[in-house]
Amino acid sequence: MSKKLIRIKDVMDRTGLARSTVYKYIGKGWLPEPIKFGTRISAWVEDEIDACIQDLIKRRDMGSV
Repeated sequence: MSKKLIRIKDVMDRTGLARSTVYKYIGKGWLPEPIKFGTRISAWVEDEIDACIQDLIKRRDMGSV
């Protein structure tokens, strides 16, 4: 099974969050850490971002968000 990597713009589009909020949520452990390819290049595993979104929806539906 291949994993697709997505860049910050795609993470922002999928979550509806601003860049600064994405990194804030990473710091809080609500979003996964990116894979670093250098000092200025990062990418996220698409499936991990999708799983976080699904988890937030599940928590919302259970009333714990």
